[in-house]
Amino acid sequence: MVNTTAAMVSGGVLPLASLNHISIVCRSVEESLDFYMNVLGFTPIRRPGSFDFDGAWLFNYGIGIHLLQSEHPESLPAKKEINPKDNHISFQGVTKATSASCRRRRPACVPRVTV
Repeated sequence: MVNTTAAMVSGGVLPLASLNHISIVCRSVEESLDFYMNVLGFTPIRRPGSFDFDGAWLFNYGIGIHLLQSEHPESLPAKKEINPKDNHISFQGVTKATSASCRRRRPACVPRVTV
């Protein structure tokens, strides 16, 4: 649903239709591709050839994800656990049962987090 009320437009607010994509700088695009494709079910889509840096584009569930290879992967902080106070995206599973089943198959990739 697009909220384009006259008050928003006249107040200088830029009306948005939806989220187009998120970009994630990665230590390894290949490892990140494995996670987003094989754990979360995203599909690679064509990425413009005009970019002069490594990366990959994925899409599913109405969400675009752009993976960008870090130029200095060794400088990225190591992430050993989920920190709710750090930058993150959160996906909601369809049911608790399907999420639990996926966690049993790939426990290191799909942690259980209760908020």
